[in-house]
Amino acid sequence: MFTGIITDVGEVIALEQRGDLNIRIKTSYDLAGVDIGASIACSGVCLTVVDKGTDWFSADVSDETLRVTTLKNWEKGTLVNLERSLKVGDELGGHIVTGHVDTVGEIVTFDDVGGSVLMEISVPQTIGRFIAKKGSVAIEGASLTVNEVVDTADSATVFSINLIPHTQDVTSFKTMKTGTEVNVEIDVLARYVSRLNNKD
Repeated sequence: MFTGIITDVGEVIALEQRGDLNIRIKTSYDLAGVDIGASIACSGVCLTVVDKGTDWFSADVSDETLRVTTLKNWEKGTLVNLERSLKVGDELGGHIVTGHVDTVGEIVTFDDVGGSVLMEISVPQTIGRFIAKKGSVAIEGASLTVNEVVDTADSATVFSINLIPHTQDVTSFKTMKTGTEVNVEIDVLARYVSRLNNKD
């Protein structure tokens, strides 16, 4: 379980096919306190630490995870939003994030507005129905607040988010642009509300 508050931006330093894809990520975390088998959210995807060094850890990624997330686009040098799993008693600064990506969205607008960036993301309407104005959504693992939501004529939903300078500085969003694919996880509460409303 995570909160969507990014605590480090790592960098992919190696990718190796070993049956599954093994990805090595450089980090500033104190890895002496990270156990093998620990969970780390990597751009919104919950991955298990299978090996580590003094300034890196590695995780194995299945073909299914590659198919349904942006990890299939990762290469050496890719910046990765990182968050360690929530401990009992930790401050819940964002919202409850599971690390299970619901869809890959596409940035359709990435424009400077004053000091902030207006980011608009397109997702299928099957996912868009769970996204609400002023609600929370995790993009690349970061907990963000939705400004507006619009359903389009081509079965897509476009929602907008403002990235303040601090968010740009401490996340991988500083490298993004129009056309970039992003991992999207809807608010877990929306899933349960939908399930209850559809109960027979």
